[in-house]
Amino acid sequence: MKGLYFQQSSTDEEITFVFQERENLPVTEDNFVKLQVKACALSQINTKLLAEMKMKKDLFPVGREIAGIVLDVGSKVSFFQPDDEVVGILPLDSEDPGLCEVIRVHEHYLVHKPEKVTWTEAAGSIRDGVRAYTALHYLSHLSPGKSVLIMDGASAFGTIAIQLAHHRGAKVISTACSLEDKQCLERFRPPIARVIDVSNGKVHVAESCLEETGGLGVDIVLDAGVRLYSKDDEPAVKLQLLPHKHDIITLLGVGGHWVTTEEDLQLDPPDSHCLFLKGATLAFLNDEVWNLSNVQQGKYLCILKDVMEKLSTGVFRPHLDEPIPLYEAKVSMEAVQKNQGRKKQVVQF
Repeated sequence: MKGLYFQQSSTDEEITFVFQERENLPVTEDNFVKLQVKACALSQINTKLLAEMKMKKDLFPVGREIAGIVLDVGSKVSFFQPDDEVVGILPLDSEDPGLCEVIRVHEHYLVHKPEKVTWTEAAGSIRDGVRAYTALHYLSHLSPGKSVLIMDGASAFGTIAIQLAHHRGAKVISTACSLEDKQCLERFRPPIARVIDVSNGKVHVAESCLEETGGLGVDIVLDAGVRLYSKDDEPAVKLQLLPHKHDIITLLGVGGHWVTTEEDLQLDPPDSHCLFLKGATLAFLNDEVWNLSNVQQGKYLCILKDVMEKLSTGVFRPHLDEPIPLYEAKVSMEAVQKNQGRKKQVVQF
């Protein structure tokens, strides 16, 4: 039985993906369940966070967003029994890779998969669903009638965030990074209030948002990264597709919420003063925030359950690529790690 792992180079700049043969799993113990994996979604690996958490290993397991069938349960497991269909996200310190036929998982990282949801849909939406809930519900307190700017809305995460915002009664504005992305966003029902095409680098995001909101500014901004410096100091890709931090501050309305994915965001005193004058707030969207806090485990499980419920009732659908077999996972992970491709990649067993 093989599993996919990665190892970092000595410079910590590049990682290599390798298949490793694994021994048969021992008898399931305590609160762990033995799971036959049916699908595993692929996401970028945050090597910087692993280093900050002092998680040094020769080989790190790959694949965390999993869906599968329970084969066996430990003596203290109370939520599941054999043959249950489940879905969840493996913790950062998991010893088992999701890209393996059989793994062990603590029961507190799993919830039941609705019968009408497919394996690939479950695995392909669970993480982005949690991110969208965290950003829109817990960090920005979305409510009906609010205006929301979702940057790069045609991404796998952006599409789920847009659908969740629509469901909550928000007015959604989104940016498109290409003609294909623009066409994808224009197919949304209900329709997006405004699609801002930034692919040619000539459209000013702040001006477009202020025009759409009658000069009031948007209530919530969910970015996909921002430019921090002047044109001479930024890479060419960032120059073209990402707004400057001053643009975000300009387009925020009074009492607005800025949720950023830019973990190294730097604000100068004038930036902070502008946010102060608007009574605006800034929050950081950390993918692993629930994983790093055991105190919030019950709330985290509620989010997982709600994501699956919304998926089963058609509130949102993930932006998935065609399923791929396990033997193609290595090549696919290399592409995902380089941020290539727009749709969510899911390995189907």
